Amino acid sequence: MSRHRYPLRDRAAFGKLPTDLYVVLGPSPRLGRPVKHDVETWRVVDDWPARVPVTDAEVDVFEAWFGDVFDELFGPSR
Repeated sequence: MSRHRYPLRDRAAFGKLPTDLYVVLGPSPRLGRPVKHDVETWRVVDDWPARVPVTDAEVDVFEAWFGDVFDELFGPSR
């Protein structure tokens, strides 16, 4: 068994491209500044349920990482 993940015959020679490349010819990218997106036409959809179920493990992770922040915002736990 070869120690190489891919056989050497599958590698392209330096400076030469394989003949089986899939090339899509399309318009060239525009030069200059990107097009500004009109945020007035954006639509925001809130499709989350009113109550999102959270497991005890998820609460433990948030308390472990953000406990200090929660104490500052809401006061220490009782």
